[in-house]
Amino acid sequence: MKSRILVVDDEESIREFLEIMLKKEGYEITLAEDGQKAKDLLAKKSFDMIISDLQMPHVTGIELLKHVKETAPEIVFMMITAFGTTETAVEAMKMGAYDYITKPFKIDEVRLNIQNALRSRNLEVENRSLKKELVKEYSFQNMVGNSQAMHQIFEMVKRVSQTPTNVLITGESGTGKEVVAKAIHYNGPLKDKPFVTINCGAIPENLMESEMFGHKKGSFTGAVVDKAGLFEVADGGTLFLDEVGELPLTIQVKLLRAIQERIIRRVGATDDMKVEVRIIAATNRNLEEMVQKGGFRQDLFYRLNVINIKTPGLRERRDDIPLLAGHFLKKYNERLNKNIGGISTEAMEILKKYDYPGNVRELENLIERTVALEGGAMILPESLPPMVNTSSGRKMASSNEIEIGAEGVDLDKVMGQIEKELLIKAIHSAGGVKKRAAKLLHISFRSMRYRIEKYNLGIVGDDELSDDE
Repeated sequence: MKSRILVVDDEESIREFLEIMLKKEGYEITLAEDGQKAKDLLAKKSFDMIISDLQMPHVTGIELLKHVKETAPEIVFMMITAFGTTETAVEAMKMGAYDYITKPFKIDEVRLNIQNALRSRNLEVENRSLKKELVKEYSFQNMVGNSQAMHQIFEMVKRVSQTPTNVLITGESGTGKEVVAKAIHYNGPLKDKPFVTINCGAIPENLMESEMFGHKKGSFTGAVVDKAGLFEVADGGTLFLDEVGELPLTIQVKLLRAIQERIIRRVGATDDMKVEVRIIAATNRNLEEMVQKGGFRQDLFYRLNVINIKTPGLRERRDDIPLLAGHFLKKYNERLNKNIGGISTEAMEILKKYDYPGNVRELENLIERTVALEGGAMILPESLPPMVNTSSGRKMASSNEIEIGAEGVDLDKVMGQIEKELLIKAIHSAGGVKKRAAKLLHISFRSMRYRIEKYNLGIVGDDELSDDE
């Protein structure tokens, strides 16, 4: 889509010159002979950029700038000024103009200024849009769950988000600790400020201090430029310390000073730097036990654990599994361009009985994988991985469990289901090796391949089935 530029100047020659030049660059150009005409056009049409003369009758460039900043601040404004009157143009920049260009024009300079201005404007619009999406995505109302445990989390997020107090989020891996941290940030007064994550378990110890606090050029081998640390990047916002229990003791000392005194010092620097950040930490480890064993500083633990939020494991909130599964089904239908209508009652019962050692993250991965591989209109029990079926205690129906009513029973369908169940169990027992599964069922490898194709069992298992022994 072409960028729309409004050119405002009382000199016809200037308007025509800019129109010809900018149309060659691919922009959509609208002309106005004075500030009042420009205001009238702004009431009817939207623009990405305004290039306006400073001195004009009726409504000056400065007056037009004020009007734009009040009514459409997303429009980038560039001022035209005559050589020798740049002081007023500088004042215009202080009022919100992006830049100014001087007459007579240097074409390359004008072209570059406009490109930079529009690029800056597009980035601002994109960032604003991303922030809105983040607020929406991590709003506690959109955290999925209706169990008592989740209602308590929602209430805690609502209260904690309005304070600058440090928070420690504890719970097993995969329970959504980072989602809770982002919900706290994006529902509070810091939502327009940075949210910066440090994965304390993923950064080597020798690089951790530099990552957190930054370094000066030449402070160590490889430090070829000055670098800001993540504390600086998060200044004014939230710093999320994920897996904080993995921090080495040497870094814990420096982290404690930064939290207590709100100052940091880059590696190799001699002066301190003031920072204001809210700390949210998360861990799946028992920090109190680590304190007792000397693996975590007690004073740091108390600084982090001002407010504690414990995220429950999925097996502690089984009532939320249908909600979560439906949420992930919708998400991956959209992402993978699928149209799977739902999850069958029997498949949902299997999902509800599974223990999920990987918690919500495991359920999400399971649904994503199933949606990616499912070719039908609904997720059925056979769509689910053998591991989930087996762990949930699912068994084949025996003849004693099948009732023959007045309408009879579809024998081929029942026998087909039993055959399919046996194939799934054999494949799972054989670790996905088709030849081995065929031996377990006392059938030929060719017969095994025929049945796999017949029942579309290429979707079963975490990996592609192997022909190797």
